[in-house]
Amino acid sequence: MTRVYITIDTEYSSGLYTGPGTADRAENYARSIACLTPDGPAGISHKIALLNEHNQKAVFFVDPMPALVWGVAAIEDIVAPIIEGGQDVQLHCHTEWLELAGSASPLASRRTGRNIADFPIDEQYSILDYAQRTLIAAGAPAPVAFRAGNYGANDDTLRALAMLGIAYDTSHCPALPGGDCRISLAPEVRDPREHCGVIEVPVGSIGTLGGGQRHAQITALTLAEMIAAIRHARDGGQESFTLVSHSFELINRNRLAVNKVVRRRFSGLVKTLAGMRDVDTGTYADTPPPVSNRIRTIEPLPASAVRTGMRMAEQFVSNALYGAL
Repeated sequence: MTRVYITIDTEYSSGLYTGPGTADRAENYARSIACLTPDGPAGISHKIALLNEHNQKAVFFVDPMPALVWGVAAIEDIVAPIIEGGQDVQLHCHTEWLELAGSASPLASRRTGRNIADFPIDEQYSILDYAQRTLIAAGAPAPVAFRAGNYGANDDTLRALAMLGIAYDTSHCPALPGGDCRISLAPEVRDPREHCGVIEVPVGSIGTLGGGQRHAQITALTLAEMIAAIRHARDGGQESFTLVSHSFELINRNRLAVNKVVRRRFSGLVKTLAGMRDVDTGTYADTPPPVSNRIRTIEPLPASAVRTGMRMAEQFVSNALYGAL
């Protein structure tokens, strides 16, 4: 059995922030969380309904840091529908909100940074402690898993998580070795393993024609590539495979228009997984990823010129018709 983790980074946009007022928060919620469009909502309520229709599970990594400017109620509005929908809430953290909060921040340090890894370990602990307590205050169970905003964690982040009793991290993205993640694991590490006091669960990937990897994100792979990657993992005996999405990925937030290409990918993924042999979807609360006991990590799904060509064509259509997120 291969367990697929559909992980959804669920976050207000710091880029859309214009002030601490309730109207600004409501607008940000509409564009980043609920994703309200003339064709109906395409955010977390849409995804939860689709998951429940097909008896599937997902992990919503919720960022509580906007509570620094809008209070805990802003996070309660995110957590409540996820819990009511029977889905999993875990911890996310975008430290960009520290700069937006300024002197209103309750944290002792006034240091700011784009990523959690920009801070020394004592300040990382303080930030993560605040984030954890705020998420619980918003109605979530105590989190057992974490993903850094922008994947921007380092080994000290993992040590701070261990001190807080958070057992899992999923910030290591093997397909993005030049990205913001500074965890000291090589791109070849693609299975869950113990590292710096926690279990690190890498984001899934597929092979590319140039010999590298492409990350398993809903906006980065076609439905055919995602399904082929999951079947490849299953047939190779891989215990888990992690996919990444975001609360706002099914729309263009500037135009408030549904991206029908990406929405079709997500709905097709959920429907296909519901009927796939020897595959199920999991949560960190109930069915966390096990540390791999395989001697050798299987290679990612090999690159395919046909699948790559189809993806490039689909991405062109998506960008031409619906534009950037």
